[in-house]
Amino acid sequence: MSDDVCKIVHFTLLEAPLMRLSIIVAMDDNQLIGKNNALPWHLPADLGYFKKVTTGKTVLMGRKTYESIGRPLPNRRNVIVSRNTNFKADGCEVVSSIDAALKLAKDDSEVMVMGGASFYEQMLPSVDRLYITQIEGEYQGDAHFPKFDRGKFSEVSRESHTADEKNQYTYHFTILDRI
Repeated sequence: MSDDVCKIVHFTLLEAPLMRLSIIVAMDDNQLIGKNNALPWHLPADLGYFKKVTTGKTVLMGRKTYESIGRPLPNRRNVIVSRNTNFKADGCEVVSSIDAALKLAKDDSEVMVMGGASFYEQMLPSVDRLYITQIEGEYQGDAHFPKFDRGKFSEVSRESHTADEKNQYTYHFTILDRI
């Protein structure tokens, strides 16, 4: 990641000190998050958790993540960051930089970064909170969450669930706050 990205994100966050910048992500034990621009698993409980945590908030995403969803997420402000200045998406705001995305949401109390992998990598050094759905096991895929130092975060909460008839994987909802 370039130093310019860090400076831009840092500067913007100083302009909006009341905003909490958060990442929401589901990953396996190897930090796998995607396969062919889709989730490598079907976990209804995680989809419900994602909806609960993000509803009413601004969600930031890269273009590929938006294209994998195919529509704006309801009851959320959808902001897409794309270098393609011609990219348009009905019901979404499209900006060409992280700085522009954060300026749009500067008055929000919490902004949710929802992927993809390269967007997570750019945003991770600046986030205050991580909402992680940890899915036990190792699965096949091609996109991973970036490595990060868990020692720089404190676990705020953890909710564990075993596999059942609706959710075929054991999983944990964990919230980490930057120390």
